[in-house]
Amino acid sequence: MNIGHDGSAVPSKPPAEGEQDDRLLSDVNVSDTRALCPRLVIAGTGADVGKTTIATGIMAALRARGRRVASAKVGPDYIDPGYHRVATGRPGRNLDVRISGVDIVPRLAARAGDGADLLVIEGTMGLFDGVGATDEASTAQVASLLDAPVVLVVDASNMSGSVAAVIHGFNGVLQKKFGSRLAGVILNRVGSDTHEAILKEALRETRVKVLGVFRRSQEMNWRERHLGLIPVVEQFEHVESSVKVLADLAAKHADLRSLEIIAEQAPPLRAAPPDAAHTASSSRIPIAVAGGPAFSFAYEDNLEQLEAAGAKLVVFDPRTASSLPQGVKGLYAGGGFPEKYVKEISANSTLLSDVYKKVTDGLVTWAECGGLLWLCRSLDGTAMCGVVSADASMTDRVTVGYRTATLRNRCPIAPAGAVLVGHEYHYSEVSPMGSALRLSGNGGSSRGGWATQTLFASYLHLHLGADPSKAEWFVATAAGVPAPAMRERLPDTGVEGGAGAINVERPRDGNGKNGNTRRRGGRGSPSERKRGGGRGDSEGSADAQGRLPPRHPGTGRESPRGSGSRRRPRPPRSDGHAG
Repeated sequence: MNIGHDGSAVPSKPPAEGEQDDRLLSDVNVSDTRALCPRLVIAGTGADVGKTTIATGIMAALRARGRRVASAKVGPDYIDPGYHRVATGRPGRNLDVRISGVDIVPRLAARAGDGADLLVIEGTMGLFDGVGATDEASTAQVASLLDAPVVLVVDASNMSGSVAAVIHGFNGVLQKKFGSRLAGVILNRVGSDTHEAILKEALRETRVKVLGVFRRSQEMNWRERHLGLIPVVEQFEHVESSVKVLADLAAKHADLRSLEIIAEQAPPLRAAPPDAAHTASSSRIPIAVAGGPAFSFAYEDNLEQLEAAGAKLVVFDPRTASSLPQGVKGLYAGGGFPEKYVKEISANSTLLSDVYKKVTDGLVTWAECGGLLWLCRSLDGTAMCGVVSADASMTDRVTVGYRTATLRNRCPIAPAGAVLVGHEYHYSEVSPMGSALRLSGNGGSSRGGWATQTLFASYLHLHLGADPSKAEWFVATAAGVPAPAMRERLPDTGVEGGAGAINVERPRDGNGKNGNTRRRGGRGSPSERKRGGGRGDSEGSADAQGRLPPRHPGTGRESPRGSGSRRRPRPPRSDGHAG
């Protein structure tokens, strides 16, 4: 199931088989692998250089030329893949080394590009920006894992001859660390014909081809919010018309044919498809999925894994639904911007009461970030569901980074002691913080979240593309059947216990003979990325069991401790690492 631009359910369509490359390793079964389609990476020198705008425009322009275009985003982003979907007509995917592991990324990319003529991958932040000060999980690492050519977007608005130094530097580091060179450069925010001529003259000595020149233009500016671009679901018509404008600009200002040729020159690469969840129940288990404009953050892979595990996903809008969908056995509430719709959500008291009663009575529930805020007693002093004994408030500071989390007790998605690897990005805080998870990241260690036999609620965003066992557990718990064995993933390494199978094949010579292979594993690090002035972790104080409140919303429970709505200063661009 997909969630459409209006937050409603859209039936899934099975992907078509991509063209098969017949050059294989001798010990890999051809039926177990698929070939990656032609591909390229649109990277940037840093955040806010125009990667999303240009990548989305190129996707839409290529589609307008009759090409079947697939897309992916490096990192844990939710918002940019929504724009990619409008441009390509296909679900946007995520490629995150830190969460999924190095071996899984080619497998996820193969699935993303299945049935497409080419795969356009948008990078995150700067080309080499990864976890902490390393290049782990960076755009460059993902490009290397996929043997994908890299096209670099440069904000040239305040430079002339210095553009050559920028390209020399990026080219040199890319060659030293990953053994490849830039396939081309796209100049953005160029001021005039004269400015363009100066930039091109300066770049001549680098021998890096200029593949596009975009001028400073109001049409190239997209509205933003604190997590990056505004989600598509909130203003689909505006986004759709803007993407058409971007397609026209890309057709005019980018060398689309050269970009296609570069993508086609990517070396042959085959990968086994990612593991799919095993069906946890003989019958479909109805699971309510919070949707609509307030809750639009749900990874496509997560929804697909839940369906594969036996769920029948039923989307509802917490702003307008009078109750949870009839007969559901579980509730999945992802992230989004509930703070923008807090008055509508709070005014829907019949749904709040229904959620409170059913969840406290044992409805199996999984909530992440925005979903956690919805389950709290209050958000900025406004009543929410009251399921979680905490009050949420918005702040002007960002909390961001990868987290390795250990469950202190069993919950609907994993047993006690299970290790979860996920990402946080939020401008809110809850008090108390909960203590069901032991969290570690670059900012230190902390506790947070709520977990019971039937509830898991935290700020942690999990991506199930590499690990379907959480979907299996959730659906099994909702169905009331025994949960299957976990598919163990060792923390910080991307290694799954007991695997060791070769999953990626890379022909390396011109005759198509078998080259080296990559086994599961990687340069895992316990560190996390912290950006935009994010604060470090702090200790939580709630019961590890995440005990539920005794009183019903609106029936005399204690006054919320929310501090009321605050006007926040406009923060710096986040590059869409939403939470």
